[in-house]
Amino acid sequence: MKISQRAIAALTCCISTAAEAQTILSDPGVTGPPLEIAHLYYDQWPTGITVSSTGRKFSNYPAGLDPGNTNNGTNNAYAVAELTGMDTEIPYPSVEMNNPPGGAINRTTGSPSGANYQDHFIGVQSVVIDALDRLWVLDTGRAIDPLSGVQVLSTYGGPKLVGIDLTTNTVFQTILFPQDIAFPDSFLNDWKGVAYITDSSTEGRNGIIVVDLGTAASHRHLDLVQQVRPDTQMVPFIWGEPIYFMAGPDRPFMYSPVGSDGIALSADGEELFFGSLGSRYLYSVPTALLRSRSATSELMAQQAIRNRGQKGMSDGFETDSNGYIYIGNSEQNAVNLYNAANGTVNVLVRDPRINWVDTMSVTVDGYLYFSCNQLHLTPAIYPGTDRRTKPWVLFKVRLPDGGGKVILT
Repeated sequence: MKISQRAIAALTCCISTAAEAQTILSDPGVTGPPLEIAHLYYDQWPTGITVSSTGRKFSNYPAGLDPGNTNNGTNNAYAVAELTGMDTEIPYPSVEMNNPPGGAINRTTGSPSGANYQDHFIGVQSVVIDALDRLWVLDTGRAIDPLSGVQVLSTYGGPKLVGIDLTTNTVFQTILFPQDIAFPDSFLNDWKGVAYITDSSTEGRNGIIVVDLGTAASHRHLDLVQQVRPDTQMVPFIWGEPIYFMAGPDRPFMYSPVGSDGIALSADGEELFFGSLGSRYLYSVPTALLRSRSATSELMAQQAIRNRGQKGMSDGFETDSNGYIYIGNSEQNAVNLYNAANGTVNVLVRDPRINWVDTMSVTVDGYLYFSCNQLHLTPAIYPGTDRRTKPWVLFKVRLPDGGGKVILT
């Protein structure tokens, strides 16, 4: 039977019309409460965010992750800033403290190293406001050398925890880390509470550092246990692209080498939640065992680690007054919520504008702030080129169930 061209055209038209009439189920891409923009970063590349009880906002700009943040003595690059408007920032607590003499890198040593200034910022990785509304600044003492692209080792005096009084905008305490606590190749990443600090070093010295803010004494726990290390051959995907890490200039790319990273205290302060950037699993451990210095404290701490299940690939964590643990889930353009009361993980908010969720801060007025900084598009990630596009964004979203900031005293 011969079919005319007119018949074929008519049949094709019918098929096309029928296909167009079909409703195909698709991902809506958006879930949860409205996502608000709290700040746009047009200058230096940020990671951390913390918000005071009066609404003052502070961010940090790590020289250990972006050579553009490395102070060279003349470029006035800052490590900590107060966000003063929708797109403006000023160095905090002063221009001087953010400008180490000669820069963040000491080139008078055999190999360039982090400068050892105790009164200046070198490579700040985290900012946190405590229950007394004081700002604490965690300085890794490490920076990327713009000349070589290598993250230099720290020297004593560089790695430190600095307390700043927000009423006077002055430093009231500086805690220096001994080199057997913060090794030269340590990368002090995030901290909460007493303080509990994750060492996420890609050189492999992963663990948790505990600091008594009263005595300034510090010690380490959970060094190199599997739960603080990255999982083997994990490949996350963000915006449809696989994430491989660059090991360094002229070196092959690799699976994520980043260990213990995100950290959060339970609402009662009795449990510390943590996870590796190179793992999708969430863990917790009793804080009493981390604080202990008894002969068997390390054994007891390791035995008490609880696997809380999978959380997604995440960087920063936070906690609210309901006891919910908030966890970035960059693979799903989302922020997740872990409910320790029933062991479930749910999505708080999801939006196509969300990419790499870096750091979070819960406020007294019931908001979760979180920074999205496109870290997956930096030269540290394959193909090793800088594909970031300004501005980077600070979002905020209303917390569920009347949640707010945890005030532990």
